[in-house]
Amino acid sequence: MLEKLFGKGNTGFVLALGGGGGRGLAHLGVLDVLETHDLKPDVIVGSSIGSLFGAMYALDPDVKSCIERAKGFLESDLFNRLDLPILDGMEVEDRSWLSRLTAAARQSILFTRAATGIAVVDVHVLIEIVHIFCQEQSFNDLKIPLHILAVKFPSGECRIFSPDVDVILAHAIAASMAIPGVFNPVVIHGERFVDGSLAAELPAKEAKMMANPNQFVIAVNVGSRPSPDEEPKNVIGMLDWATRIKSLYLRQYKKAYADVLIEPLVGFTQWHDFSNPEEEIEKGRQAALEQLPKIMKKLGR
Repeated sequence: MLEKLFGKGNTGFVLALGGGGGRGLAHLGVLDVLETHDLKPDVIVGSSIGSLFGAMYALDPDVKSCIERAKGFLESDLFNRLDLPILDGMEVEDRSWLSRLTAAARQSILFTRAATGIAVVDVHVLIEIVHIFCQEQSFNDLKIPLHILAVKFPSGECRIFSPDVDVILAHAIAASMAIPGVFNPVVIHGERFVDGSLAAELPAKEAKMMANPNQFVIAVNVGSRPSPDEEPKNVIGMLDWATRIKSLYLRQYKKAYADVLIEPLVGFTQWHDFSNPEEEIEKGRQAALEQLPKIMKKLGR
């Protein structure tokens, strides 16, 4: 009561959206619950896929529109032509000799690319995808302030792109999503950048830096968890497993900076799996609803 009388306490929040590929669809479910309860973030901080969905919402704070556009893209020819690499096993449902031969050939091509270059997918495809969602809009068109994380290559410095930096919005988002080894680095003003998740898969610390004394941080963790029932089948799979374990413990450190932590149950979804968008979105809704009382209490509602 005293806080209301004297204007103290929380007046808003900074929303941190983490990286996770297909698991990031859960961000849309979280935004849906927040919007339904008239809870709009004062600032959004995004890393990797979190930067894309964060930008979509910051440009047009209408989550139903964002969901429809995302689902429409996942059904498009462009997405179906996007050949995301799967290097840990052949993972084909059809075990006919032709399917196995095709999968083996595909693996051979991917391994050749991996051995002779630093990426297996043209980064211009990623930039084209970002343009589909953001068109030619810029940081100046944002309805909600947005900060995007990327990592400078090869020095490894974390860079935060924001409205006061002269950077093309689509390029900043693409840089934040440029998974090393999958996409080439994105060039911005003569410097090369890759996936922001390398520095902050859960950008809660960065969100805390952006928050003023009357704002708290809501962080959405859509990071992966290694399955106890699956073991890597080759060296690349083993390296991927090691990376996921490292990320798991790094996120534990980042979580401490969140005042409210939302964790959709998407940990076992593979980063390249966008096949069940509504299911992943619903997981985001459920996780947000669980934390809703805590959010309302912090806002004094």
